[in-house]
This record gives sequence, C-alpha cells and structure tokens, in this order.
Amino acid sequence: MALLPPFIRPTRMARTAPHTLAGLPADDEVLLDAPDERLGPALVAAAQGTYGPAAELLAATRQGARWEDRDRYALRLAAFARSRAQWLDAWRAAAPHDPDALLVAAQLAVDRAWPSPGRTELLREVSPLITAAARADDRDPVPWRVALDHARGSRAGHTYFEELWEAAVRRAPHHYGCHVAALRYLAASWHGSHHECFDFADRAAQDAPADSLVQALPVRAAFSYLTDGCGPEVPRERLDAAADRAIALSVRFPTATPWPAEIRNLLTYVLIRLDRREDARVQLRLIGPFATSFPWDRVSDDPLGLFLKLRADVHAAPLAQRSPRPRK
Repeated sequence: MALLPPFIRPTRMARTAPHTLAGLPADDEVLLDAPDERLGPALVAAAQGTYGPAAELLAATRQGARWEDRDRYALRLAAFARSRAQWLDAWRAAAPHDPDALLVAAQLAVDRAWPSPGRTELLREVSPLITAAARADDRDPVPWRVALDHARGSRAGHTYFEELWEAAVRRAPHHYGCHVAALRYLAASWHGSHHECFDFADRAAQDAPADSLVQALPVRAAFSYLTDGCGPEVPRERLDAAADRAIALSVRFPTATPWPAEIRNLLTYVLIRLDRREDARVQLRLIGPFATSFPWDRVSDDPLGLFLKLRADVHAAPLAQRSPRPRK
C-alpha cells in the first residue's frame, strides 16, 4: 500500500478561494481546533491573564469525574500556556497545591521538554511535578496519562511502564488518553510491530462500552500503520474493521460539534487512505466546520489547507459504491 496517495503532500497547501460544497460549510467557515463552549471562555480569560475560568472548568471535570473532558482541556490549556504562561504562574502562586493547576503545569513541563535534543534529561527533572499532580487527587487518571507519555519520552523500561499502566487503568479502565499513550509506547518500543499495536487496540475496544472513545483506538493503530511505511503488512480486512468500528462510534456523537471532531478527522484520513470515499463523505458532513490539526499536521505543515483540499477532492469524486477491497 502506498505511503501517501497522490493528493497528500507534506508541504504547505495553497488556500483555495472560499466556496461551498453541497451540504457542507464554506471554506471560510471552517475552524481549526475550535474550543467548545466551556473551554472557549477559559482560553479568553487566560489570554487576559486571568486563571479563574480555567480553574473552575478543570475543577468541574474533576468533581464530576469527566476524565475525557479533563484530559482534553488540560492539553489545550497547557498548549496555550507554552506561549502565554502568566495566568498559570499566577494560579500556581495563589494555589500551589491545587490539583488542577498541578495537572496543567505537569503537562506544560512535558510539552516543553519534548522537542529538546536533551529530552530524556529534561523529562527526568519533570518527574516530581507529575508525581505531585498524581498525588493531589488519587482518583484522577489524567496525571497518569501524563506519566505514561513521560515514560515513553524518557525511554523507560517495560516493567516501569506496565506499573504506570496498571495504576492508570485502575482509576479509569477505559480512559482513551491513557490507551493512546500506551499505544504510542508500543509503537515506539517495538518499531514495526504494528500487529502488536493492533492486538492491543482491538482487545481494548472489545472490552470497552460501545460509546467509549476507546472504540476509536483500532483506527488510531490503522493511522499509525498507514503513515509509518515499515514493518510487516497488516491485512486490508483489519484496517477496514478498525474503520468500521470508528464509524459505529462516530454516529453516536452529535453532528458538527467540537469535542468529537478529532476522532472524526482521524477517521476521515483513514477512510481516504483506504479509498472509502462514500464513508469519508459521511464523516465530513458530521465534522461540519470543525477541522483539527491532528491528523493532518502529520502529513502537511498546513493542516487546515490540506483538510479543505481533501474535502473538495472527496466531494468532487464521482458517486460510486465502496471501492473493492484488495485481497491480501
């Protein structure tokens, strides 16, 4: 299977003039990584140097055990703090033991260390902050997801990683973020062993409720395989099964809303790579105006431009039955 179809190139895409595709928002209405109605006000306040709305938002997710929301919001707040951290510094100064401030600070510290050539050493220095975040609220699995990412970046051994994994799933057996962290660790540690990644993803999805985000884990494994280009070939039937499972999950989410957008963007990429354009059309309608950087930034330095181009290409293709699936 080709690494990239002809219309995907890892380069900056020329923006097309705004136009309308049947049943879809116009190009100039499509947003990249748009926050939902709860995160948006917290980001606006943070831009003004105020941490109160972010603190209230994360406290609500912790008190309500909304771990998927908590993980997503912590990642976005930490990403914002990479360039504008005054609000987080003020929050930590005012409440140094706050579990929510500690979580964002731990995520930010990992994010800052990750691109450095000295990543392994820098991540070792971050360990006490992650430990503090985990101890601040023993129920919370999200610091353990940060710890799993930290272990991958610091090249921790399997025994230590498995201890972290067991602690994470003990708190939330079907937490998507922790499962993604484990899948990434498997891929990094056993480069080319995509079958092992698929086995892990399939077992997790089979054990998870039908509405759990973990149902999208196999399509994440498919994405890793399709963008890797190495290792033993994965049968086409297994890639299609992963996509089918994610399609069944996608229809459970509300249409054209920000929070399931990343799953749908990921699924759309995989469907396009599998030449399942009718299914991709459906997902593009469900995505509406909500493009996400991932997965498009893995193959282009202009993720929004690529999303818009592929959206137009998919809808320009003649209507047809699903493409025949090649035998493997």
